[in-house]
This record gives sequence, C-alpha cells and structure tokens, in this order.
Amino acid sequence: MMRRLLIVATAVAMSGCANLAPRYERPAAPVPERWDTETAARSPLPTDWPSFITDERLRQVIALGLRNNRDLRVATLNIERARAEYRIARAEALPSVDGSAAVSRQHSAATDATTTQYSVALGLNRYELDFFGRVRNLSASALQDFFAVEENRRNTQAALVAEVATAWLTLAADTERLRLVRDTLANQETAYDLVRRTRALGGASGLTVTQARTTVEAARVDVGAFTSRVAQDRHALDLLAGAPVPAELLPTADTATAASLLIDVPAGLPSDVLLRRPDVLAAEHRLRAAHADVGVVRAALFPSIALTASVGRQSPGLSKLFGHGTGVWSFVPQIDIPLFDAGARRADVQASEAQLQIAVATYEGTIQSAFRDVSDALSERATLADRLAAQDALVEASQRAYDLSDALFKSGASSYLDVLVAQRALYSAQQSAISLRLAEQVNRVVLYRALGGGD
Repeated sequence: MMRRLLIVATAVAMSGCANLAPRYERPAAPVPERWDTETAARSPLPTDWPSFITDERLRQVIALGLRNNRDLRVATLNIERARAEYRIARAEALPSVDGSAAVSRQHSAATDATTTQYSVALGLNRYELDFFGRVRNLSASALQDFFAVEENRRNTQAALVAEVATAWLTLAADTERLRLVRDTLANQETAYDLVRRTRALGGASGLTVTQARTTVEAARVDVGAFTSRVAQDRHALDLLAGAPVPAELLPTADTATAASLLIDVPAGLPSDVLLRRPDVLAAEHRLRAAHADVGVVRAALFPSIALTASVGRQSPGLSKLFGHGTGVWSFVPQIDIPLFDAGARRADVQASEAQLQIAVATYEGTIQSAFRDVSDALSERATLADRLAAQDALVEASQRAYDLSDALFKSGASSYLDVLVAQRALYSAQQSAISLRLAEQVNRVVLYRALGGGD
C-alpha cells in the first residue's frame, strides 16, 4: 500500500507542474565590446597561475600560501556549507519516509490481565505536491548560491595569488633598495675619509668636511629605514603564505626584474573575457538565484497540496505481526488556500521582484568595475616601456655626471658641492628606477588579476 502511495504522489507531483519564476536571460554587458589597446598579441592569455609565474621560488611561495592561508581556507569551508545547504533544499523536493516499531503493555486492575500490542509502520511525512514550482525553485536558488560561493573561492584564490606575488616583488624591490643604500653608505664613508685627509693636508675646507659628513649620516638613516621595511615586507609575506617562508624561497638583491610574467594582451581584446572573472560569475549566479526566489514567492499566492500517509501492521503477538497481524493505514491529503493576508504575499512578490532588479544592477555594475580595472591596468601599461627606457637613460646620464664631478673634485678643478649634487641626483634616479621596475611588475600582476586570474 505504501509503495502505491509513493508512486501516486510522485506521478501527481511530476505532472502538470508550472514554474512561476521569470525566464532567465543574461543582461547585455554595459561596456564597450573591446578595449582600446595597441598591445601586440604573441601568445594566448594564461589560464592558470603557474603559467603566469616564471620564477620557481615565487611559485613555491604561492603554493605555500594556497595550502596555508586562512582566508582561502574559510572560503573553501564556505563551499562545504553551501553544498550541505543545497542538499537540504534538494531533499525537500523528494518524499520523506520514516519507519517505526513499537510495543505497548497495558494492565487492567478489574480483570487483573495484561495485554501486549506490537506494531510496525512506514510513514510518508508531509510531502508537498509541487504544482507551482515552489520547492523546485527553492532548490534552484540554493544551487545557484552554491555556485556563487564556489566562484567566491576562486576569486579569493586569484586575489591571494596576486597579493603573494605583489608582496614577494615588493620584498625583492626593497631588498634591492637596501643594497643600494648600503653601497651608497660605503661610498660616502670612503669619500668622507678622503675629504678628512685632504682637510688635514689643507686642501679642503671645514664646510666641505661637514657636507661630506651629512651625506654619510643621510645614508645611515636610509639604511635603517630600508632594513626595517625589508623586515616588514617579510612579515607581510609570511602572513599571506600562512607560514614562515623558507629563506631559500625569498628574493635576493640580484633577483631578475622579470620574476613574474604576464602574456601580452592581444590587440583588440574583446571585453567578454570579463565574463570568466570569478566575481562576475558569482554575481550572475546570484542573479539566477534571484530569478528562482521570485518563483518561490509567486507560488505562495496559489493553493498548496501536501500528503501525509502511513501503512503498518498491529498484533498482540510478535510472531504473528507479519503473518496474521492487523493491517492499518492512513492517507491524509491537505490543501492550504490563501484567503486573506492583508496583502503580505503580494508584498513578498514585489519585494522579490525589486531584489531581482537589484541583482541585475549589481551584475551590470560588477562588469563595469571589471572593465575599469582592466582599462586602468592597460592605460598604465601603455607608457611603462617608454618610462622604463627613459629612466634607465637618466640613471646612465646621472652616473656619468657623478663620475665626471668626482674626477674634477679629486683633480682640484671643482668643489665638493658639485659632487654632492651629482651624487644625490644619481641616488634619486636609481631609487626611481627600482620603483618603476616594481611598478611594471605589479602592473602585470594587476592585469592578471583584473582579467580573472587562473585556477
């Protein structure tokens, strides 16, 4: 009997069901079809982060972060929670059957007799016939929420890869700066000793000695500042990696400037590549979930039918329970008809439809923000090559000017002030060159992240 009830209930639920959720159509992307870029295409965009990174040390540091970073671990656990919530919602679309067995003993004082009753039963719990798709849309909404959480994890991973790469490159640049200031300090101390000896021989004034000393003390200040900055960079990298980074994986002062590499963006890159960005995909899944939520509240405007049933046997003897026991069954259909709620259900529909429009605007805004991220990165990259070439030429010219002024001072044809001016110009140009090379590398990372990163 119970099997027949389940068959009837399933057949009724699967026949003639309506879906009141609005039909989903992806909104048109509110951005231009292509970026205005002249970058030549030499190879396709990287599809995963290992193909983006060329330095093996940095690859291992990123892998360490992917294993240990707590933010990524939370994002992964959120996936497990969302998967469980989806399974709960999906289970509501299927019948729930419970079994029970009981024994009761009753004594009558009047007859001084004790009776025993054994019973077993299978019960179909309240099962809603999903004529208007309410349960189905609840499951669909939970599924889209699960997909959105998965994309959030991918987004967190891409952000972590970019942050670790940026922190590692920043440490490399500051390590190079620290070497520069230490070399500058050593040079200034040598020059200071030379000026003092010249002063002792009467060939230099007290002002010249004081000027030379100021350069030494200024260099010492910079050494202390960059020593502290390098230590802070290491702490930041350890935090992102989720564990102390081994010394052999840290960058050195002579680390190649092209420690990370992003394939050049093809000319006329179509903007629909943004649709693969995890945050854009997550926004689209939330938009799909909003469509399903509208179907849920719309179904509440219509009657709902639920079934409750049970079948079993009773017997005064356990041995006769499945042989000569008495069969019992019940079948309880129930219909709930909305009559008057002061407009609450209609208000729920209006609220869910407004939420749907909010989800559409959020999705479009996410695409626009993504387009701007890529546009900004491309605009920055458009001038970096020329700026790097000009900066390298400036360093070369400043080095030549310093060498000439130093030679003239040592020959007595120029004052030490000219040497100071040339040395400060060279030092500033070298620092700017390091910063610009870092900016070029970070720009590659930013562009990689803006295009969606990789798995």
